[in-house]
Amino acid sequence: MPITSSAKKALRASKRKVVFNTRRKKAVKDVTVEIKRLVRDGKGKEAKALVSKAYKAIDKAVKSNTLKKGTGSRKKSRLVKMVNKAKS
Repeated sequence: MPITSSAKKALRASKRKVVFNTRRKKAVKDVTVEIKRLVRDGKGKEAKALVSKAYKAIDKAVKSNTLKKGTGSRKKSRLVKMVNKAKS
């Protein structure tokens, strides 16, 4: 456990950040998993409709430094590549 007051404050801030970062990462993962499921089931049109939602979630995570800029770009690129490959 932290002893100094500054260490206690840092711990409180860290706990808050964990909540926000987890929320952002979960939003990215949920929409990514949904797109992958739609692509797997052959529903390309529905997957394409969700791409903008995925972009929004990824961009928000990058903006809040939950994900690094390159990681966000890579995730977006791979998602679009996968959706474009999908049939229909």
